[in-house]
Amino acid sequence: MSDVPSRPARAVGRKSIRPSAVPRDLMADEELAGVWTAQVITLLPEAFPGVLGLSLTGKALKEGFWALRTINLRDFGEGRHRNVDDTPAGGGAGMVLRADIGARALEEAIARARGDVPRLLLSPRGRRFDQAMARDLASRDGAILFCGRFEGVDERLIEQFGLSEVSLGDFVMTGGEIAAQALIDATVRLMPRVLGNQHSAEEESFSSGLLEYPQYTKPAVWEGRAIPEVLLSGHHAKITSWRQAEAERLTKERRPDLWRAHLATLGRPEEDREL
Repeated sequence: MSDVPSRPARAVGRKSIRPSAVPRDLMADEELAGVWTAQVITLLPEAFPGVLGLSLTGKALKEGFWALRTINLRDFGEGRHRNVDDTPAGGGAGMVLRADIGARALEEAIARARGDVPRLLLSPRGRRFDQAMARDLASRDGAILFCGRFEGVDERLIEQFGLSEVSLGDFVMTGGEIAAQALIDATVRLMPRVLGNQHSAEEESFSSGLLEYPQYTKPAVWEGRAIPEVLLSGHHAKITSWRQAEAERLTKERRPDLWRAHLATLGRPEEDREL
């Protein structure tokens, strides 16, 4: 994804409401007005909405706070079997998704897109997806997500359409569908009214550059382990201080990379921030 600065949060649009005796299909192809829309190009359209149709994201999808549309890559294939791939040029194992087939699907998605809609390819060689990217995507008007499969896609398709490659991490999956769902989930939950309590998103891991502090709830003592006294003290300043210290401790112990980045934002070398 390009390094375009995030813009201020938009008002969330709604789907037009029509009286109906039957529940609306979560992925019904309706006209949308100002709704953040994910268009997913995939060989497995039946995998969607999947977990995105459940819990908070599913409720937000049903209520029209965001929209999801799948484009079946197989529909653009050639021949009796709707072939979408071929052997790698130069030899090698596996198959490669063809540029001409992928282009037809992308052209349909682009024709339907409205506003500022990045074009992303889910790929293990892409830029690692993170909370900053999720915030940036949430500030746009949607996204076009091309789910890679097999050995990947023809490089010319990436070049022709300016696809930004995005990865969940340093591992390989059989396709980009699970990665696309994770990316959409992380993005949609940042939108107004999806979480219900926007402070939850502001306080969780990565939002401040640190891992989240430990959480506790009733009972006060469980299996001989007590909730830290400071959390039961009612002293809000002390609680805030404890949570900050714990977030810093956990980040330093578990994610030295995040800790160094956090120190850099403070303009202080690591040796000045011993815990």
